[in-house]
Amino acid sequence: MRYASALFELAVSENKITAVEKDLGRFQQLLDGSKDLAQLVNSPVFSADEQYSGIDAILTKAKITGLVGNFVRAVTRNRRLFAMPGMLAAFRKLAAEHRGEVTAEVTVAKELTAAQTKELKTTLKGVVGKDVAINATVDPSILGGIIVKVGSRQIDTSIKTRLSSLKLALKEVG
Repeated sequence: MRYASALFELAVSENKITAVEKDLGRFQQLLDGSKDLAQLVNSPVFSADEQYSGIDAILTKAKITGLVGNFVRAVTRNRRLFAMPGMLAAFRKLAAEHRGEVTAEVTVAKELTAAQTKELKTTLKGVVGKDVAINATVDPSILGGIIVKVGSRQIDTSIKTRLSSLKLALKEVG
């Protein structure tokens, strides 16, 4: 959280919250889309220099510069790259709070369309009374439906959960 707070304060002071969020989102997409990058980030096998060289090359190729480029490089130099997913989530939370939004952690079986995302935001805004930023994660293992977590509330309509409940109910009957 300390790293995310520092980056957020810099973004606020330079009036670049939106740009930083966008670049962090691009870096998150890189992390989510590459097993090799995830291994570089999480594996203690790589030396500090190897990690830094790899991350530097990736940031340069992806044209992630400025605050985010420097931030990711600093995190890498300090051997905290493994904590990057938590830092990204913490920054998103700080930025959402700054805008007066709450963040909903949403898990779906397949990626939401723009229309579905808009409808979900509208529905959640009606429930919580504030604008809602959606942090969607795709998890095909839930089979269908949706899991929404806003603050301490969770709504789980996933098929996986329904099947588990049915299985438990059948065991109790039999």
